[in-house]
Amino acid sequence: MTKKPDRVRILMIPYQDYDDKDPVGYSGPATVLTGLPRNIRRNELRLIVPLTDSTIYEMEKREEFPRRFNLTPRCIVWDLEEVEAWLEQRRQTCFEGRAKIAPGPDVHQRKARPVKQTDRSSD
Repeated sequence: MTKKPDRVRILMIPYQDYDDKDPVGYSGPATVLTGLPRNIRRNELRLIVPLTDSTIYEMEKREEFPRRFNLTPRCIVWDLEEVEAWLEQRRQTCFEGRAKIAPGPDVHQRKARPVKQTDRSSD
């Protein structure tokens, strides 16, 4: 008799009800076999990476984010291991102080409510 592989629940989707009494018998979308590659769809990616679709698309074009691929003409997925590795790389970059942070806006160039120049030389 062969031993069934261990299953691990990696993502809890709040609107689904899970039976914790039989984790081996459940094979829904939130349970995977350990050791097998796992692909995630867009709704799962949004739960993991808090970026908009357009930002992810632009980062993919610049090769700064893992590339999506088509399973079928209408099903687009990302490799979960690649996404997790990207997140870990971003985390390490931030902790090491090498992360690029966007500069604040130049408030002097605003057309609405422009910043008034003050004369500080008279103080």
